[in-house]
Amino acid sequence: MRARSVRTSGILTAALLLSAAAVAPSAGAAVRDTAGPLTGDGGAPHCTVNAASGSERCYRTFTEAIEAASGGRITGAPLSATEAVRSDAFNARMADQAQDGVIQGTFFEDEQYGGASLTIWGAEPCVKDGWVNFQFDLGDDWKNRISSLQPWGGCALWLYPEPGLNGDRDGPFEENSAAIGSFMNDRAQSIGFS
Repeated sequence: MRARSVRTSGILTAALLLSAAAVAPSAGAAVRDTAGPLTGDGGAPHCTVNAASGSERCYRTFTEAIEAASGGRITGAPLSATEAVRSDAFNARMADQAQDGVIQGTFFEDEQYGGASLTIWGAEPCVKDGWVNFQFDLGDDWKNRISSLQPWGGCALWLYPEPGLNGDRDGPFEENSAAIGSFMNDRAQSIGFS
């Protein structure tokens, strides 16, 4: 097992809680809280989670999810994550997010950025200081499902097989990963953002 460092800051926690504003869905978006599956359009849901509050909302398209997670600052995202990976313009907008509320990572149930997605957003970008700046325990509906991912907000992503950043970790994932590899595929239960 590799050693890991986790830093918890009361100021950081307070900042996250203060910035946990509700994100309103775009007009006509299909939205659900975590109470049940989203259906419609025949596609897998694209969900967003506020890292501070844990509130989850789901949408029919990747475009709607990114717009909601960015607080409306990033509009017109590609309809699919696969298209987003290839879009230099989209990747530049994601890299240039505002300092108050940023998308920190998007996670997919299938390889090649397929299936349902979960986009996690928080108060600020990660700081490259050798510490895990933020952590997130996946809800039951996302435990043991991640197969590909996209880091955002300057974050490197670490995947853990147990809640609370416990167990052998895998990472850092610092670039889009169409397949996270067999070690942590469909095993992640918590995520470290550094």
